[in-house]
Amino acid sequence: MKAYIGIKYYEDYRNKIVIDELSSVLQKRGYETICIVRDIQNKGQEKYSSYELMKLTFEKIDICNLVVIDLTEKGVGLGIEAGYAYAKGIPIITIAKSGSDISETLEGISQKIIFYNNIEDIETFL
Repeated sequence: MKAYIGIKYYEDYRNKIVIDELSSVLQKRGYETICIVRDIQNKGQEKYSSYELMKLTFEKIDICNLVVIDLTEKGVGLGIEAGYAYAKGIPIITIAKSGSDISETLEGISQKIIFYNNIEDIETFL
């Protein structure tokens, strides 16, 4: 089984720890993880146009059984990824640090919303 991780992109990859911890939690549940931020954007080997990056993102989502969106920090791309997954019938779990604001739209298409203090907290809710 594969899980797509959607998380805000930063050039300096400041959320690497969150991505790694979330990947670890999902792997314990039997998921291979795909994360464009980790696997493509921060490898720095190739530059993609916005069009190419979204096309690649959609291809990766298409092969997944689950999409996990970390909405601790909002980003337009996260909404696009979630909307695409929803349109394809792929279950969405939205996670965010406690106190974060989750949009009503994303709440409406998510099968589950999980707030966490430490990323490991989500393991009990998966």
